[in-house]
Amino acid sequence: MQEIKCPRCGEVFQVDESGYAAILKQVRDKEFAHEIHERETALRAEKENAVELAVTKAEAAKDAVIAQLSKQLAAREAAEEAEREKRAAERAEALSAKDRKIAQLQNDLAAKESEAALAVRDAVQARDEEIAHLKNDLALAEKEFELKARAEADAHAAVVRQKDEQIEYYKDFKARQSTKMIGESLEVHCETEFNKLRAAAFPNAYFEKDNDASGGSKGDFIYRESSPDGIEFLSIMFEMKNEMDETAVKHKNEDFFHKLDADRTKKNCEYAVLVTLLEADSELYNTGIVDVSYRYPKMYVVRPQFFIPLITILRNAALKTLETRRELEAVRNQNLDITHFEEAMDDFKRDFARNVELADRKFQTAIAEIDKTIEHLQKTKEALLSSDHNLQIANRKADDLSIRRLTKGNPTMREKFAALQREDEDA
Repeated sequence: MQEIKCPRCGEVFQVDESGYAAILKQVRDKEFAHEIHERETALRAEKENAVELAVTKAEAAKDAVIAQLSKQLAAREAAEEAEREKRAAERAEALSAKDRKIAQLQNDLAAKESEAALAVRDAVQARDEEIAHLKNDLALAEKEFELKARAEADAHAAVVRQKDEQIEYYKDFKARQSTKMIGESLEVHCETEFNKLRAAAFPNAYFEKDNDASGGSKGDFIYRESSPDGIEFLSIMFEMKNEMDETAVKHKNEDFFHKLDADRTKKNCEYAVLVTLLEADSELYNTGIVDVSYRYPKMYVVRPQFFIPLITILRNAALKTLETRRELEAVRNQNLDITHFEEAMDDFKRDFARNVELADRKFQTAIAEIDKTIEHLQKTKEALLSSDHNLQIANRKADDLSIRRLTKGNPTMREKFAALQREDEDA
């Protein structure tokens, strides 16, 4: 049972457990409902305040944004207005400039038309003057051509007469000479032509007859020329060939190619040249300098009048290669030095190998002698060890030697030693 006191009258009354629980539940539910109502009221009031505050803030922010946008809109409208005014001014300026340019172009066009008219008039006048001048030049050129053609015809006729005279001279000259004299006359002619120009054109050149027949044959002339530093840049073997018109057996130029090439090779010349009057009617050899290197390397065939020009051509070409030849000579000298160095190195290696071989032989001999000595010493050592062993045995035997051992089995000697011992004791 539970006692409950009334808060109004102060009366105390008792209720059972179930009644007490019902009263407590009633009181708890009423208080809980009252507390919930108060909390709902407070939350509602707080929510309304928060909503009013948010609305107030939102309205303030909206007013600020509206004000900002209004300012931006005003500024943009002002900028657009200024841009419109600026574009209008630019269009007006452009139209004005365009009008001025049109006026200027119209003035220029008028001036150009005037200038063109004057230029056309001047060009027509200049053309007429040039035509007249060309007509005069043409007339003068025709006269000059006629004079030149007449002069060339006269000169050609003079050359033909000179050639005919020269041919007649050579025919008469050949008729009065033997075959040997004909060949020698061509050599003399070439040597004379060269000596005429030697001092001026070939001051450092060697041009002499080839008198060395040690190889079995020889050419007619050898030309050699070197630079001031001793580099030979041109060498030519010359062969001169001529014969009488009445000679029964006519030779051809190619009959002498093989011998000329062999002479060039033997005398260590770079070029071979055949100066010839053979095959006088050949169109090939009468054209000038004939290159026959397709038969033999660096070989040419010329008539006597091309003797000096060919030397000049070959000399000029060789001078262009002088620096290359100088470099090749330096490389050749370097290779020669390297060859000498290699030869000296080979000699040293060969001598060194021979000395090493001799030293190895003596070393092997010494080793063999040492081996023999070691073997002899080994035998001596074994003999000495054997002798020492025998001495040790003898020493042990000497240590074991006693009168008793000596007299053992010998009563006579034992008796004599006993008598000597007694005498020693009596004395």
